[in-house]
Amino acid sequence: MNPCPLCANTQPKQTVPARVARRYFLCPECRLIFLDPVHLLPLNEEQQFYDTHENSIDDPGYVGFLQRLLTPAMTFLRPGMQGLDFGCGPGPTLSKLLAREGIACDDFDPLFFPNPLQAQYDFILSSECFEHLHRPAAEISALLAHLVPGGYLGIMTDRWQSEAQFYDWHYTRDPTHCSFFHRATLDWLCETFALSLCFVDERRIAIFQKH
Repeated sequence: MNPCPLCANTQPKQTVPARVARRYFLCPECRLIFLDPVHLLPLNEEQQFYDTHENSIDDPGYVGFLQRLLTPAMTFLRPGMQGLDFGCGPGPTLSKLLAREGIACDDFDPLFFPNPLQAQYDFILSSECFEHLHRPAAEISALLAHLVPGGYLGIMTDRWQSEAQFYDWHYTRDPTHCSFFHRATLDWLCETFALSLCFVDERRIAIFQKH
């Protein structure tokens, strides 16, 4: 039945063609496109792929990329807040950029920085991480449990626009990408997890506030 890993919809799913030799399904309920589970990489192979990334605060290009999320997020953040960078990767950078603004931010990554999480955070930022979630419903629910009411969740993940665009999309060329969000998926997240959408751009940034 290929149940959707986000909304658990069990209706038959249409396949979405892609140039790569992997199969994807489109959920009619939440509009998530997800990778056929048979193509999910084992954890050790995922880590080997991530190890090829060389991102750090010393890379101006990477810092500029993170500013796409950080700049709109700063509208809602202030000194004294305690935040979390979820999925920080092997070279934590967001937390260092926030420290320059007097804002504390913990680093967490299940592979590289599996640090214990605080009970709750004022904000959670996640850059280029949600597309890697194998079980997005469970993982987003667990993440939001660490966010205070009124707190902010900011994510950066490229959203699919159309099936034609998806076919040759660079995002599908990364074998670790398995969950692809649509603009309509953001509305589903709001309705399901009691969130309000505070900011959204045309392609990749979304900032939510928890009720």
